[in-house]
Amino acid sequence: MKGQVSAPRDVFPPTPPGPEGSNGNGLFRVQWSPVPGFLFERLPSTSQFSAMTKRLYYDQPELLEFDGVVEEMTTPSPESPRPAIFLRESAFYPASGRQVHDTGWLVTGDGERIRVTEVADAEDGRVIHYLEAPVKAATSGATVHGSIDPERRRDHMQQHTGQHVLSAAFIELFQFPTVSFHMGEDYCSIDLATDSLSSAQATRAEKRANEIGFENRPVRIRYVRREEAEKLGLRKLPPAERDELRLIEIADFDLSACGGTHVGATGQIGSILLRKTEKTRQGIRVEFVCGGRAVASARRDFAILTEAAALYSSQLGDVPEMTRKSLEEVRSVRKQRDEALEELAGAMAAVAVREQPEVNGRVVVTKLFADRDISFAKLFAQKATRAGKPAIVFAASTMTPPGLVFAQSVGGSADMGALLKQVLTPVGGRGGGSRDFAQGGVPAGSDVEQLLRQAAGTIGS
Repeated sequence: MKGQVSAPRDVFPPTPPGPEGSNGNGLFRVQWSPVPGFLFERLPSTSQFSAMTKRLYYDQPELLEFDGVVEEMTTPSPESPRPAIFLRESAFYPASGRQVHDTGWLVTGDGERIRVTEVADAEDGRVIHYLEAPVKAATSGATVHGSIDPERRRDHMQQHTGQHVLSAAFIELFQFPTVSFHMGEDYCSIDLATDSLSSAQATRAEKRANEIGFENRPVRIRYVRREEAEKLGLRKLPPAERDELRLIEIADFDLSACGGTHVGATGQIGSILLRKTEKTRQGIRVEFVCGGRAVASARRDFAILTEAAALYSSQLGDVPEMTRKSLEEVRSVRKQRDEALEELAGAMAAVAVREQPEVNGRVVVTKLFADRDISFAKLFAQKATRAGKPAIVFAASTMTPPGLVFAQSVGGSADMGALLKQVLTPVGGRGGGSRDFAQGGVPAGSDVEQLLRQAAGTIGS
C-alpha cells in the first residue's frame, strides 16, 4: 500500500490516511494491541531492497548479541542528517507500539565500534539503525556484530510485560479496559476506560498484579491465524486483516496481540508499583513503574522521606503529621504578618492624611517606599483614600520590581488611570486602572521619585 508503513508479521496494518488514521505529519495511527494508539515514523524509502528486516527479538527477546549482514548504509544529508545502517537481520527493537527503542553498539570486522543511538521502522518494513557516527570499515554484504544495551532492554521488557499484567488485573477485578499505554524514560502509564477509580481499587489491582509476578507464570510467544485468534478470548482483538498474529500469553491470566519485547516469566518483571492516578479525557490515567524502576523510585522516595524526618527530628511515620503542623504554623504566621502590615499601613496613612493641609476640600499625599514592596504601597494608598478626608494619593516602591500606585477617594474629580498612563508612557512603563485606582510598573533605572513629583504637579490646587 503506497505511502503507508509496511508492517512485519506481528504488526497489523495501519489505518488508512484520514481523520482517524493520520495526524497530518506523516505519522499513521495503528490500532493494535496491547492498546490502540501506536505510532510508526514515516521514513522515506532509500533503497531497491524490498525484503523486510528479520527481527530476531520476535522469538528471542532476551537476545542481546547477534551478527547481522549489512544491506545498506546512508550518509548524512539535508533530508536525513544522521548516518544510518540497514541490516538483513537485527535484534534491535525499533520505536513502535508505544515502546521506546533499543540502543547499543555495532562492531565491524575491523574492530570499529559505533554507537546505535536510535532505531525506527522504515516504511518499506525494514529496521533503520541511526548511528552516532558514519561507519568507516563496512560495506554492503559485510557482517557486523550487534550488542544491545542490556539494562535498557531489560527495563523495557519489565515495563511492557508489567503493563500487560496490570491491564489484565484491572479487567479481571473491575472490567476496566486499557485504552492507551505510554512508556516514558522514567515512568509508564495506562489510561483506563472508567469515570472513576478509588484508592482501594488501585491498591487491589496493584496487589493482584504483584501476585501474578510472585507466581512466576510463564510468558510465551505464539503465532496464530486470525480465525483462530478470534476464538481464543484475547483481551483485545486488533481490527486488522493480517493472516497471522503474534500473541503474548501470560499463563492462565492474559492473552494479547503485541509486537513488543517481554520477559520470559512474570517473576522477571519485579515489583509493580502504582505511583498516582488522575482524571483524563479518556478516563483515568494510572502511572506505574516496574522492576528496576520500582526499586529506584522506592529508594528515591525513602531518601526524601528520611531527609524530611531528619529536618523534623522525627520518625519517618511522623513526617506527614509534622508537615501538617508546620503548614498550619506557616498559615498562622502569614495571617499575623498580613494583619500587622494592614495595621501599619493604616496607621501610616492616617498620619500622612492628617499632616497634609486640606485644599479645596481634599488632601494630596505623596509617599515613596524604599523598604516596602508595591503591595504595601497599594495597601497604603487604599487606607489613605478611606481615612475620613477626600484624598488623592501618589505612592511608589523602589524595591524590585519598582512600581507606582495612584488612587483617590470615591467621587474624586481626577482620572487616576489616565494620569498613570500619562506619566508611564514616556519612560516605557506599563499599567492601568480605573478613575479611582491605577497601578503600573516602572522600568529599572527610572527616577521613581521624579515620577511621583510629576504626577502630583498635575493636580491643581
